[in-house]
Amino acid sequence: MNNIRRMLMSAFTIAAAAAVMGSTPASKLYSRLKKIQKYTWNAYMFGHQDDPFYGVTWEWEPNRSDTYELVGDYPAVMGFDLGGIELADSKNLDSVPFTRIHEEIERHYKRGGIITISWHPHNPLTGKTAWDVSSKDVVKSCLSGGQCHEKFELWMKRVADFMLSLKDEYGNQIPVIFRPWHENNGSWFWWGHDLCTADEYKGLWNMLQDYLSSRGLGESIVWAYSPNLDGNWNLMRWLERWPGDKRVDIIGEDAYQWGTEAEFHDALRNDLEFISVYARTHKKIYALTECGLKNVTDNTWFTRVLKPILDVFEPSYFLLWRNYKKEFFEPYKGHPAGDDFTRLYKAKNTLFLKDIKDL
Repeated sequence: MNNIRRMLMSAFTIAAAAAVMGSTPASKLYSRLKKIQKYTWNAYMFGHQDDPFYGVTWEWEPNRSDTYELVGDYPAVMGFDLGGIELADSKNLDSVPFTRIHEEIERHYKRGGIITISWHPHNPLTGKTAWDVSSKDVVKSCLSGGQCHEKFELWMKRVADFMLSLKDEYGNQIPVIFRPWHENNGSWFWWGHDLCTADEYKGLWNMLQDYLSSRGLGESIVWAYSPNLDGNWNLMRWLERWPGDKRVDIIGEDAYQWGTEAEFHDALRNDLEFISVYARTHKKIYALTECGLKNVTDNTWFTRVLKPILDVFEPSYFLLWRNYKKEFFEPYKGHPAGDDFTRLYKAKNTLFLKDIKDL
């Protein structure tokens, strides 16, 4: 084992030990997530991606939110994406300035909210987007000895620098849920199932985690592993790319209704049946880390389709994807599904910001 590898593993081990002792921002966030579930009678939090940046009828206006304008409250969990930061771009892949992302993370944390961050990095081998799957050698090229390894180390440094800059009003590090390399059982990202071996995928996960931990971020990151909706998980297939119990804090799944309601219902119930048991057995929190029905084409979808499943399996939170012009996953004020979403908001076991800010 070379000196760099020893340094990285030592940093990861120290961070993991600190998390167990409960003395770090990450361990406090994890404890808070557990406390919220315990003291709210198995309720679950609502989350929304890019909530303060734009909506269906507006964009970039400060102090606006489709969620707030519909129900008078903010999401408990807000999602943000760092895609593009690896290139030192000023804006992310959805044209959101990183300065604004920084500002809104700090604002939501000050409100008492919870932050989750995803990362859709460009393809380091081709320079194209994360969705470029033209080569099966991308992950291999990022690992030690690969032709893109030095480039990817710089990319990891830029992610680390941004996360290290997230501070509360007292100068303390803001803890975040970090969810890299998601939907890995699909093959639409360059780290997907058919684009790399299981060992290469786990090597990519470990390399990023070890690097960020070596920069001190092991003390402020809660790590979330989230494959895509499968419908037929079994232990052998799940463990194929599972990074390991010591490397994952939250088990997630991304689940959208792209096909029929019946297909979505059956697949999600099957998956959450497996994931909930696996999470409890391995003492992990689990969540629906992305979900939704594009453009909310069913005016009763939230309370009739989604909520009954969540009521059974009680994840820590569910996060709807963003609202942006012609692609949106949450109703906005005046939308026909607004009344149904308001009923979801008023339910005793759905938690928005006001419900958790003091927990």
